[in-house]
Amino acid sequence: MTHRLWLEMAGLDLRTTGLCLRRLKRRNREDTASVISADGPVVSMTSYGKRIDTVYLTLESIGRGVLLPRRLILWLDDETAFKNRPDSLRRLEARGLEVRLAGSYGPHTKYYPYLESQTALNAPLVTADDDTLYPAGWLKGLADGFTQYPGLVSCCRAHKILLEGPGFAPYVTWERCASTEPSILNFATGVSGVIYPPALQRQLKAAGLDFVGLCPKADDVWLHLQALRGGFQVRQVKPWEQSFPTLPGTQGTGLIQGNVHGSQNDVQIRRTYTAADIALLQSAYILQESAAAPPKD
Repeated sequence: MTHRLWLEMAGLDLRTTGLCLRRLKRRNREDTASVISADGPVVSMTSYGKRIDTVYLTLESIGRGVLLPRRLILWLDDETAFKNRPDSLRRLEARGLEVRLAGSYGPHTKYYPYLESQTALNAPLVTADDDTLYPAGWLKGLADGFTQYPGLVSCCRAHKILLEGPGFAPYVTWERCASTEPSILNFATGVSGVIYPPALQRQLKAAGLDFVGLCPKADDVWLHLQALRGGFQVRQVKPWEQSFPTLPGTQGTGLIQGNVHGSQNDVQIRRTYTAADIALLQSAYILQESAAAPPKD
C-alpha cells in the first residue's frame, strides 16, 4: 500500500468515525429506546478515569445493535466516580444500562464482579472494552458463534500463540489468526469482544482471585489460561481479525502501552502458565504442525 493511499484510507476512517460519534452523541441526548432485550447475552465492561466521560459512546454503539444484550453492565471501581457519574450514563440507565460499584481488579473488573454477583451462571457472557465503537452486527456475530459452538470461546480477534524452546515466543511475534478453526492455540484479545460459555464462567468464578498475583494487568492471559485448563477451545468468528474504531484520545491510557509496547504481557505470561499448561500447548502445537505438513510420498 502506498503512503498516499494509506493517508486517504486513514482520512476516510476519521471522517466515518467522526460522523458515527456525532450520531451517537445525538442518540444519547434524544433517544428513549431501551438498550437491552431478553434475547441477547449479558454484556459486561468497566471504565476508569477520564474514560468514564466518553464510555457512553461505546455503550450507545452497543445499544444500536441489531441484537441487544439481556443485560448491559458497566462496573466502576471508584466510589466518587460512581456517585458523580455523568448525565450521559444516567440517561442510559433510564434505558436499561446498569452502572454498578465494584472492587478494584484492574482490567479483570470487566468480568470478575459479574461472576461474583451471580449465584447461577447460565447465560453467555460478552466482554467489551470502554474505548471501542462496535458495529451494529457485532453482538449478533458473537451470539451466533455461541449458538453454533456453545462449548467454545468465540471472539472477533485472536492471535496464534507461538512457542519457542521450552516456553513462549515474545508476545509481539505472535501471528494474527486467519482462520475460523477452533484451537487452544488461539489467544482471544478482548478489545474486539469475546463471548464466554456458562461452564467457563463457573470455572473462572471457582478460580477466584489468583489472577491478582499472576497477571493483574492482563485479563486476556488469565481468561485464556482458564480456557486451556478447562478444555475450552477458542474460535475466531471470521477468517480474519476484526478491529473496530477506537474513541479519539483514549489510546494513551490503555493497557497496550505497558502490556505490548512495554513487554509486560511477556512477564505476566511467564508468571501465569505452569509447565503443565505449556505441555498442553506444545501438544496442540505438534498436532497442528503435523496436520499442516504435506503428505509423504
